[in-house]
Amino acid sequence: MKLVMTVAARDEADVIGAQLAFHLNAGVDFVIATDHRSTDGTTEIFREFERAGYLELIAETGSDYPQSEWVTKMARLAATKHGADWVINSDADEFWYPRGGNLKEVLALVPPRYGVIQAFFRHFVARPDDERPFFERLTTRLAPSDPMTDPTAEYATFEKVIHRAMPDVRVGAGNHTVAGVGLALLRGWYPVELFHFPLRSSDQAERKFVHAKTATAGTARDAKFRGSSHRWHAAAQAGTVGDLYRSLVVSDEELARGARDGVFVEDVRARDALRALAAVKGEPQAAGFALPAAQARLEFQRPGLVDELEYAAEAALTDGADIVRLQRRVDRLEARLNARERSVGRRLSAALRRARTGDGP
Repeated sequence: MKLVMTVAARDEADVIGAQLAFHLNAGVDFVIATDHRSTDGTTEIFREFERAGYLELIAETGSDYPQSEWVTKMARLAATKHGADWVINSDADEFWYPRGGNLKEVLALVPPRYGVIQAFFRHFVARPDDERPFFERLTTRLAPSDPMTDPTAEYATFEKVIHRAMPDVRVGAGNHTVAGVGLALLRGWYPVELFHFPLRSSDQAERKFVHAKTATAGTARDAKFRGSSHRWHAAAQAGTVGDLYRSLVVSDEELARGARDGVFVEDVRARDALRALAAVKGEPQAAGFALPAAQARLEFQRPGLVDELEYAAEAALTDGADIVRLQRRVDRLEARLNARERSVGRRLSAALRRARTGDGP
């Protein structure tokens, strides 16, 4: 089996070396990367992995950011040029963590009739900046919520996908969905957790959201940045990014209170894996991390019984969320149809009254 990862990035130097090294040591064989106008050292890190023979780099210099188009191109190259069997389409701040073994061992268990599996999101919260790498500081994530009772469940995203390589695959916005012949989704089994580190420092947060806003300005996609990303853009223009970032940083006191209330979960698995890779000496490295040996260097321990039971319960809730989202869409569609029927009925009634009275249209 050959596993290829795609990644698109701009100015992600604080995380991209760790991200590439982690996945190459967790079962990924090769990476196709798109670099979009980076100026912070991201390009040089990509080149380091490229010289080592683990990466193909594509440079994009346009002002816009058509992510779905770029990722679809890379995913197709993975199939046609690099002979991939499976493809992971990842963001720079995402770490795909298999629940036992490594990524390829997990994917080998997927029945042939299925072409897509889902991975659970694990969102890690912002913590105070210091001189340490992000993975040493960000070891607390949000506890899983219950999508069945969440009124925003229709819009929330609880998972991303890994898919079999196909030459005609189409990757959806944000890498959350794929479409193509033979890409049937395997439901109810989530063998990979997706660790997400979106806010790592004040400077990184400013770059992230300002770039996103700038890349979509004046386009149809601009509307998606009218929420939190728009706040970051406005804060950057006002010179108050530091204040906004600090308002989202979880203090030690908040951390302790949130842990007691079941809001936060301490999770050091990414930290421990990256520590291990950084500690390897005397072997080929890139960006300060060990490159893989003849086979995947990282082997992930299978969770214990209690963890598996809790995970199974979470999976059941997530499966239920699909039903919630579908029902809410049906309800909204019915409301729109009812409103249209009422509107048509009023127009017909008015036309009949005019016809009876001899009035013109």
